[in-house]
Amino acid sequence: MRTFLLAALAAAAVAAAPAKASVSDGTVAAVTECIQAAAALHRLPPGVIAVLLSVEGGSIGRASQNTNATVDIGPMQINQIHLPTIARRWNTTTAAAREALLNNFCANVEAGAWILRREIDGAGGDFWEGVGRYHSRTDVYKTRYLRKVLEHVMRLQLIAVPATRIAAH
Repeated sequence: MRTFLLAALAAAAVAAAPAKASVSDGTVAAVTECIQAAAALHRLPPGVIAVLLSVEGGSIGRASQNTNATVDIGPMQINQIHLPTIARRWNTTTAAAREALLNNFCANVEAGAWILRREIDGAGGDFWEGVGRYHSRTDVYKTRYLRKVLEHVMRLQLIAVPATRIAAH
């Protein structure tokens, strides 16, 4: 059941991104594998990564301009402020790290999971504080983000689990 739920969440996250064709089983399998690998590496529930992909709404090849003059990159919308640290961590140049974040789904998810783990650890292990900090350390933005995460969890749950099963619990 857990694998089915993750696959459904992964499919929903991929389907939320702009695409020219339908999502294939192979794409869902590859996305699920990347999510599971990043989750295992950074000791996170795979579902939270799938939810953050949905919340962030990014996609391969897309960078989004922020109001604070920074750019968010790729599926997990990794902010450019993390580029120097990610480049050092990956033992590469900042330009190569940016390119990987922009065009490599698995690299982007791994970096996002690493950032999330750092934020959770920085919050003394408080999972939800870390999830909020993934977006911002400013209370108003963090709270707004956590509300958005909850909305996406509820929406994705309806996609993954038939309404009759939810009502029965």
